[in-house]
Amino acid sequence: MTSGTVIGTVVESILLVHKIMIPPTSVCPGGVVKSFVGKGTYLVADTIMVIDGPDGKPYNIMMKQDWPVRTPRPVAEKLAGSQPLITGQRVLDAVFPSVLGGTCAVPGAFGCGKTVISQSLSKYSNSECVFYVGCGERGNEMAEVVKDFPQLTTTIDDPNNPGKQIEESIMARTVVVANTSNMPVAAREASIYTGIVLAEYFRDMGYNVAMMADSTSRWAEALREVSGRLAEMPADAGYPAYLSARLASFYERAGKVKCLGDPEREGAITVVGAVSPPGGDMSEPVTVSTLNIVQVYWGLDKKLAQRKHFPSVNWLTSYSKYDRALEPFYEQFPGFSNARAKCREILQVENELQEIVQLVGKDSLSEDQKITMDIARIIREDYLAQNAYTEYDKYCPIEKSVGMLNCIVRFYEQSLKAVENSSDDAKLTWNAIREQTQTQFDNLAEMKFLDPSTESTEAILAYFQNFEEEIMTKFADVC
Repeated sequence: MTSGTVIGTVVESILLVHKIMIPPTSVCPGGVVKSFVGKGTYLVADTIMVIDGPDGKPYNIMMKQDWPVRTPRPVAEKLAGSQPLITGQRVLDAVFPSVLGGTCAVPGAFGCGKTVISQSLSKYSNSECVFYVGCGERGNEMAEVVKDFPQLTTTIDDPNNPGKQIEESIMARTVVVANTSNMPVAAREASIYTGIVLAEYFRDMGYNVAMMADSTSRWAEALREVSGRLAEMPADAGYPAYLSARLASFYERAGKVKCLGDPEREGAITVVGAVSPPGGDMSEPVTVSTLNIVQVYWGLDKKLAQRKHFPSVNWLTSYSKYDRALEPFYEQFPGFSNARAKCREILQVENELQEIVQLVGKDSLSEDQKITMDIARIIREDYLAQNAYTEYDKYCPIEKSVGMLNCIVRFYEQSLKAVENSSDDAKLTWNAIREQTQTQFDNLAEMKFLDPSTESTEAILAYFQNFEEEIMTKFADVC
């Protein structure tokens, strides 16, 4: 037996099978099995296996494992992330994607929707288990999580009836680490580490784990208070000089890995850290240090939240550095990489044109700029915004996200081409194009009404493929 080898299972719930493993190297170096109990009912502190180690000492293996929370659990090998984290939110899946095993920051002022995004990730993400750490949050907010999560459900295949699906509470795969603001400062500082080491334990079983840290700002404030009581030299804004190093050591525990022991398995931890900058000041030390570390930035905007635009992710300030890592995955969706780049470009150009429109009006724009403004409005209002209270839009699978964006960008490119290719004698205007393609233009805003819960993946792909062909055919007639 070697460290990390799976020696038994316990069925925790219909969503999660708990795998009993030989503890990591520093606890048990492995060896020859001396005795092993059979199938049955045991307490976590009961000895289920005795191993004769290479040093001649017997090691008692129990179902529980003791591990210091600040020490990362060892792995066989670190791997590069290649599969996307599917969240069910179009702006996160298609425009600013993360990978399984990635690091994400969600900074935003009070009321921007950080907790709602964390809860959406818990409900809809393609992670197999979720760890929600409430670090220094208000007591009623943690009470709401514990109260609401059991009522949220996810659809899974019924293990007893193949081919059928059943609804199951997401609490069956969720661990909540509650540490409210009235708890001791030292406990608050340790809560983040408690969450990540629990996530590492389930990662070692071969699961894809998502960890929500809400919020790392409260953790940093606890670190500052502990540092102050130790009479350490303060740095920027009173935080200790090692703030960045502590944040980096926390986030680097995320990632996709090859686990120790047999059978061979891979696991991943995706860390989504909410940051609560005081007064929405993005230049404060915790936010700046976090942005220097993470690869995905989902910046929340107070003005978008006040306009009831959900998710209130600001498309001008957010970014993702995982585009290249996910290119092999997106190859199954022809044209999508180009569509995503074009989408970001349209939104950027629209922002630059807004000042001109406010000063001299929309009529002063050129025809191609008018096209950009109208297509950007559709992207903002009908693609990036989702209505969590509807059946058709509360969750958007990746096929629908890709199909919608491909169709919007296809219409945009064909409109530009029609304007550029028209002769000077019979110059096509955007209004003329709109009149001739009114049905297709209206359908761009109505694509979101396709209900993914009633349609198969093949049907969704076919729908958007047919719509793209319809757009191409219509513009062939217009030209």
